[in-house]
Amino acid sequence: MGKEANIKPPYEILAFITINKDRVLAGNALSLYTDTKEVQKMLTVDIAKALKADIVELKTGDYMVIRV
Repeated sequence: MGKEANIKPPYEILAFITINKDRVLAGNALSLYTDTKEVQKMLTVDIAKALKADIVELKTGDYMVIRV
């Protein structure tokens, strides 16, 4: 059996930061696009510190700021 649709995941995605314009997502989380990898990393760390959250680096090179 699959997971129930009404069960909330144990985490919340707060921000999604990418250097690929095609992967900018719409939704509840803040989605940011930047030109360079350096700025992407800097923004990710600053946002995570400000929100007291964790960072996940995806295999695509994008970052998610999540709260567990």
